[in-house]
Amino acid sequence: MTPDHWPTEFASRVVQAMREARQAAGLTMGGLAQGCADCGHPEIKEQTIKNLEAGRRASISIVDLVVLADVLGIPPIALLFPLGTEPTVEVLPGHEVSTWDALAWFTGETALVHPAAPGTSRDLLDLFRSHGDLVTAATAATALAKERRREATTTLDRDRRAALLERAAGYEEHAFEDCADLGAFRRQMRQRGLAPPTLPDELAFVDEAEGPRQAPASS
Repeated sequence: MTPDHWPTEFASRVVQAMREARQAAGLTMGGLAQGCADCGHPEIKEQTIKNLEAGRRASISIVDLVVLADVLGIPPIALLFPLGTEPTVEVLPGHEVSTWDALAWFTGETALVHPAAPGTSRDLLDLFRSHGDLVTAATAATALAKERRREATTTLDRDRRAALLERAAGYEEHAFEDCADLGAFRRQMRQRGLAPPTLPDELAFVDEAEGPRQAPASS
């Protein structure tokens, strides 16, 4: 594909993904436009969508892309790269790669042989992904510990209660360690001048406690 044709073809691919997502969601063009208006972006009219799908409009703004994706209930990146339907994509003029590689490049998930240099954009992405992993672990461990404690306190069998209480204590220890690691990681993020993401309500206590362990804030 020539560089002159690439922008049009790229936009056409996005519009095709939008059309398929709209149809899968059971939305008419008018319904999609109304959803955009409800999201606070009334600039996307029904006629706008008609022009896009008919090929009479050859470009789409980032703002439109984000709002359309929200109304369609899909990640914005799903409109950009046809993962699962096309094996390759021309990610840049004259540069065709596998669709997954294109998506990974866009999101900064491309595998690195060595850790990203501190302070780089990739280092920041990896840091926040590591934080997300810690949040997931702490959330799961905390929920499991609470469930095991609930089971232990509701059974009428004395021997089973004792066994379950012992098991619950073990799960609570794991949950405590995971939450301590998360708290240490967030403190180190702040020491680097970064604002950690808001924690789920069930983990809000993490920022109030000083965990005994220090988890390195690295990817």
